[in-house]
Amino acid sequence: MSHQAKGGLQSRRTAMLCQNPRFRLYLDQRRRQAHGLALSDLPDGTHTEQDSADFIRRSCKVDSRAEIDHNEPARVMLDKIIADYQSWERQQRVTG
Repeated sequence: MSHQAKGGLQSRRTAMLCQNPRFRLYLDQRRRQAHGLALSDLPDGTHTEQDSADFIRRSCKVDSRAEIDHNEPARVMLDKIIADYQSWERQQRVTG
C-alpha cells in the first residue's frame, strides 16, 4: 500500500499561487528574461495554471504540491519563489 502525502497549508498556498494570473505573467516575463526572448516570441498569457504547477514542482523537487507540506527544503524553495514573485509585483507597481 502506498502512502500519499496529504496536502495542507503549503499545498493550498501553492494552488492559489498557480491560479493567480499575475503569477503566470511573472513566469512569462521570467522565462523571456532567462532565455533572451522577445515579447513576440513568448507573449504574456503563455503560462497556464498547469505550467505554473509544473514550475513549482520542478523548482521544489517534488512530485506533487502536497509534498511541500512535508518537505522542509521544498517549503523553503516555495518561500523563495513567492518572495521573488512579490518583489516582481512591487517592481511592477513602481514602473507600471
